[in-house]
Amino acid sequence: MAELAHTPWPLPRWIAHRGAGKLAPENTLAAFRLGAAHGYRAFECDVKLSADGVPFLLHDATLKRTTPARGTAGDRPWAELSRLDAGGWHSRAYAGEPPPSLAAVAAYVQRNGFALNIEIKPTPGHDLATGRAVGAWCAAHWPAGGTPLLFSSFQPEALQGALEAAPAVPRALLLDTLWTGWEAVAAQLGCIGVVTNHRLFDAALAGRLQALGLHGACYTVNDAAEAQRLLQLGVSSIITDAVDALAPTA
Repeated sequence: MAELAHTPWPLPRWIAHRGAGKLAPENTLAAFRLGAAHGYRAFECDVKLSADGVPFLLHDATLKRTTPARGTAGDRPWAELSRLDAGGWHSRAYAGEPPPSLAAVAAYVQRNGFALNIEIKPTPGHDLATGRAVGAWCAAHWPAGGTPLLFSSFQPEALQGALEAAPAVPRALLLDTLWTGWEAVAAQLGCIGVVTNHRLFDAALAGRLQALGLHGACYTVNDAAEAQRLLQLGVSSIITDAVDALAPTA
């Protein structure tokens, strides 16, 4: 994998988590707009599939936490999901804000020249199909040479599906622990990097990634001192909720 050391990392240093962290309802266009108002030009979001195969933004498998509805989100068609209130749980100011489709978010970031990290977040049991569908959508609707795009996922099968459907879009393996064999999986999937829990990232991991030719990025970093520690270790990107406290720099 030494050749990956020469593969450019597509995203800037600072990435707004789920649009604007916790300042607005996560994974909504309102959050993206607020993150942009704080100067962010790169965003992370979670994408899964509706029952009829429409890629849309939602983190959880169920609807309970961020909408008034209940049950598994992936069991409902997009016509139902698109009418839900995905903002009122956060605050009255955002009541009625709908969950956006990937198409809506893509249009927003492409019009504004922003970068996007799509975390493929499958409904459990649908990893490969979700990766294929998200990859196919992006292959059809993301212009070659357009705004920067990265796929990431905790689920290797989701990244496999994305690789099959959109091999030109770079991929990163998400890691909450350094489980046995992650290096081999990243190699098999042709990943250009890994995105780890920031607590995992130390000098030893930085050296290991360099030896493998992989970039390193970290989530979710909300403390300035911790961000500085990671930058000194050479991380390529920092994903943060603290868009109002950590000013994005090149």
